[in-house]
Amino acid sequence: MTEHEHVRVAVIGSGFGGLGAAVRLRREGVTDFVVLERADSVGGTWRDNSYPGCACDVPSHLYSFSFAPNPDWPRTFSGQEHIRAYLEHVADVFRLRSHLRFNSEVKMMTWDAERLRWVIETSSGTLTADVVVSATGPLSDPKVPDVPGIDTFPGKVFHSARWDHDYDLRGKRVAMIGTGASAIQIVPSIQPDVAKLTLFQRTPPWVMPRVDRAISGAERWLHRQLPFTSQARRGLLWGLRELQVQAFTKRPNELGVVEQLAKRNMARAIKDPELRAKLTPSYRIGCKRILLSSTYYPALAQPNVDVVASGLSEVRGSTVVAADGTEAEVDAIVFGTGFHVTDMPIADRVVGAEGKTLAEAWQSGMKSLRGATAAGFPNWMTIIGPNTGLGNSSMILMIESQLNYMADYVRQLDVLGGQAALDARPGAVDAWNHRVQERMKRTVWNTGGCTSWYLDDNGVNTTIWPGTTTEFRGATRRVDLGEYDLLRPPSEPETAPKRRTKKSVEAGA
Repeated sequence: MTEHEHVRVAVIGSGFGGLGAAVRLRREGVTDFVVLERADSVGGTWRDNSYPGCACDVPSHLYSFSFAPNPDWPRTFSGQEHIRAYLEHVADVFRLRSHLRFNSEVKMMTWDAERLRWVIETSSGTLTADVVVSATGPLSDPKVPDVPGIDTFPGKVFHSARWDHDYDLRGKRVAMIGTGASAIQIVPSIQPDVAKLTLFQRTPPWVMPRVDRAISGAERWLHRQLPFTSQARRGLLWGLRELQVQAFTKRPNELGVVEQLAKRNMARAIKDPELRAKLTPSYRIGCKRILLSSTYYPALAQPNVDVVASGLSEVRGSTVVAADGTEAEVDAIVFGTGFHVTDMPIADRVVGAEGKTLAEAWQSGMKSLRGATAAGFPNWMTIIGPNTGLGNSSMILMIESQLNYMADYVRQLDVLGGQAALDARPGAVDAWNHRVQERMKRTVWNTGGCTSWYLDDNGVNTTIWPGTTTEFRGATRRVDLGEYDLLRPPSEPETAPKRRTKKSVEAGA
């Protein structure tokens, strides 16, 4: 085999997960690593999503790393530009620039069983790595429905995550497809400027007020001078969300009170009974992601907005047609139709020990051990893997828990010594997945009566974590070697691959 550059760890992606992994590796004393990024800058989803009104729906002080607090957040809910600037700051402060490889899209990762390493083919060349940490994220590849006739549309078409800033929407007739988290930010941002806005809504979302405000200079000064005040603020935000988890996971009926608050929020802005009926969900709040906006409903009440309570069915020239037959003439179509979450595209590019891709291994549904590792894919782990998503709190908390697991994984390889790899045992993966899915049965995401992007094509929730962030942190604090098989190079007969007990693995046999 041709010799290529070799590194201890290859991290894929430079969003929160990838940069967090890089920082943690440096803090663990690991400097022989690269961060492979397909774009020309860091930021991940906060680089790619730059649509009008793009902002986070998690409070700023909770949506940041615990090891990199930012006392200067300008608002309680930060906009895309501030979050992206924060990630650039993290890359600088923690001296990550020398590890970053931009314009290096991963084309294929193949496990070399003879040498116990990954061969990684990228758009900028090939390298090998002992360990791969995939941090591509679930919100990285836009999902655009295959609508009949879309190829013949004479106007402009783009996805919210690939916003065309060169196209001026002012005075245009615009079709907004979808009513998810992106759409409810886009609609009020473009409504005052467009001639006509037609919103295609398959399912109405539950929308709560967004209590956003500017953070005063005095507050920021206090957080800079007394860092514990920023930590206290973060702790309070975290604690309130931990207390809410029981309602989502064990007592969904308690969410009825929240539904009444959401209905009052709608009633304040939507006076038309017919429009209000279109916008009222028929499922339990929380089953789909609860959205935050104080401007969405007022925008829908404006005379230049039409709400079509049906999905887009086909396109005939410049005419868009809904499934219920409603037609509208438009100049531009904007898809706010989400991402490939339960069928992550990176899975097609990972070839494991048995010669099959991760996508093939996950053909009947994504599953992993503690949201991180998959059987048959040694020394490969993912950040924000299966069943690590949250419905009410900050994903940064889950990312940091997985970074703990990653750090101990690398530590264990060092302790084992020599050339070694750990492969998640199928039984351990199945046991973990079974426990997760058993807990999922009582949750609002499974019982709330909706069809959401949390569910895969088989109706299985492979996305959300059915517990608190505290529980997940405890479950990922350390690597249990009993859940893994130890692999040694085939040239070492005394350690030929075989099933091992926890005791023998810990002994490094």
